[in-house]
Amino acid sequence: MNIFEGSEPHDCTDLEYPSLQMYNIAKESKLQMKQHPFRTAGVVLFLAGRYLFAAFFLYGFWHKLVKGWLWSDLMQGFFIKRLAELPAGSFQANYLEHFAIPLAFPIAWIVTIGELLIACSLFMGFAVRVNAALALFLVLNFAAGGYYNLSLPPFMIFSVMMMMLPSSHWLGLDKRMHNKYPDSIWFK
Repeated sequence: MNIFEGSEPHDCTDLEYPSLQMYNIAKESKLQMKQHPFRTAGVVLFLAGRYLFAAFFLYGFWHKLVKGWLWSDLMQGFFIKRLAELPAGSFQANYLEHFAIPLAFPIAWIVTIGELLIACSLFMGFAVRVNAALALFLVLNFAAGGYYNLSLPPFMIFSVMMMMLPSSHWLGLDKRMHNKYPDSIWFK
């Protein structure tokens, strides 16, 4: 006896077979990559940049964690030392004197936990645009505190690019979350 006897044949749908859906997406993506090699190269380079950016912030978190910045006055000491190197009355000196030094302990926590959140977000492709804005905020505050050097402008530019381009829709959780919650600003 045939097990299909008495039943009507039907088409396989993506909903019944999720692996078929993934296969079709992969097949479509491969075709797109062949048709648009320069776009594909740009996307791959941008994603590599996003992962390098995330690695930088993960390293920053790890360094602060193992050096004890969260439970010591190390950050305040760095701020005081930097204040002595800056011209009196400059914006950076005022920023350090009136904001960063008095609030060094909470700033150490905000920076350290912020770096972890940014790194995890960028690695997973989750709420990338919002976390790119947080990264830009942190980098601008590093510059305002007198820690400006030539490594900061690329981070600023790349943060803005991550806010503008949908890199997490290319690779990450945001595409799936955007499909589920289309009106949410977190996953645009």
